[in-house]
Formats: sequence, C-alpha cells, structure tokens
Amino acid sequence: MAWQRPDGRKREELRPLSFSPNFTRFAPGSVLAKCGDTQVLCNVTMTEGVPKFLTGSGKGWLTAEYRMLPAATQQRQQREFLKLSGRTQEIQRLIGRSLRAALDFEILGERTLTVDADVLQADAGTRTTAITGSYIAVAHAISQLLQQGKLARSPLCGQIAAVSVGLLEGEAFLDLNYIEDVAATVDFNVVMNHKLGIIEVQGTAEEGSFSRQQLNQLLDVAETGIQELLMAQRHIIDDWDTIFTGN
Repeated sequence: MAWQRPDGRKREELRPLSFSPNFTRFAPGSVLAKCGDTQVLCNVTMTEGVPKFLTGSGKGWLTAEYRMLPAATQQRQQREFLKLSGRTQEIQRLIGRSLRAALDFEILGERTLTVDADVLQADAGTRTTAITGSYIAVAHAISQLLQQGKLARSPLCGQIAAVSVGLLEGEAFLDLNYIEDVAATVDFNVVMNHKLGIIEVQGTAEEGSFSRQQLNQLLDVAETGIQELLMAQRHIIDDWDTIFTGN
C-alpha cells in the first residue's frame, strides 16, 4: 500500500514556505523561516577578527550556533548551556559548513559572520530549514553591511539550500514532517548549491538497507525541492543581482 501523506501533499511537494525578513531589530540579517509547522529564527551578525588559525591570513570566517527552544516540541526540552548535546553540535557544524560554501573569504577579509539559528517550533526538518533560512539572513546581512560601508565588495559567490527526503513504503518523498520522519525507513538531509552541486548528504537506513537505485531516487526528489527553495530565496532577496557575485 502506498504511503498517504498526513497533510495531503504530493510525493514531490514541499510544505508551505514563508520567509519573514528583518524579524529582529539589531542583527544586520534576520529571517523567520517557516516550513510547514517548523519555524526557525535565523540571525546573522558580523564582528571584526577571526579565529586564531586564520589570524594574519587576510581571510574571514563563518560560524554557526543552533539551539532548540524548550517549548519547540510537544514535551519541554531542557535548555543546553555549557554542555551541548551531540545532536546540537552536529547540526550547528552542518549549518556552518554549508554556508561557508557560499562565501569568498578573501573578499570578506578578517571578519567573522556568526549565524544563530533558534528553533521556535519543530515538526522535523529543523536543520534544513535553518540552512535555507540562514542563507537569506546572510545575504541580507551582507547587503546591509555594504550599504553601511563596512564591506567594500560582496563576498556572496554561492547560493545554498537544503531539504529532507525519505523512503516511505519504498517510495521517495520530499520534505518530511515529524510523522513521516518517524515512519521513514530511510531518511536524508541534502544540501546543494545554485548549480545543484552537492554540498553535503546525510543519510541512513533506519532499518535494513537501501539500494543504489533508491539513493538516486532520493537525490532526484531532493534536487526538485532544492530548485524550488533556491527560487524562493532569490525572490525574497531584493538586491540579489547586486550582491550575488557567482555565476
């Protein structure tokens, strides 16, 4: 029997998307990203200076922090203070790796962009929503910093988006919600750039294994979703043609 999506979506259909820019007052880049019932607040700030391993190199850096607020899930979660869970560390490293692929750090100079991704509400796909939303926040931050004269040129040379996919009843489905994420026999998080080059793939079989053919199907479905996400990002970045320096 084929899997019936709880919300009635088609197999290759994203959840409803929305991006609310300038959501907070003080961060140069701020976006509330919503993907279905998942909501992530993405803020980007810039500081002068870089980590020690880059000091004197003339190159900048981007780092990310990810947290899930206590009431983001049905059962309240404890706040993470000094000791972060393995999951939190893994996700914030993924966000940082993904977004660093979008920047020319020589143009940024010895400055650090910090991404703060805070999950307000979780219904699966928090890490992929954080990446997609944080990219918009990075672009808005760069735009504002250029206007303020804090950057001479735009370092934004790539575009990055991410989505989840999974196997349910042997078929590939796009953008899983929590019910589907729990039921999936295989689930993947896929990060791609504007050329549909793969930045990162995280995937595992929850039970048994999966075939190379199924892997190809999952990547094809992910690519379809990411193309739509890339268009949505460009639509919300007003000065895209000015700040994007890639091809």
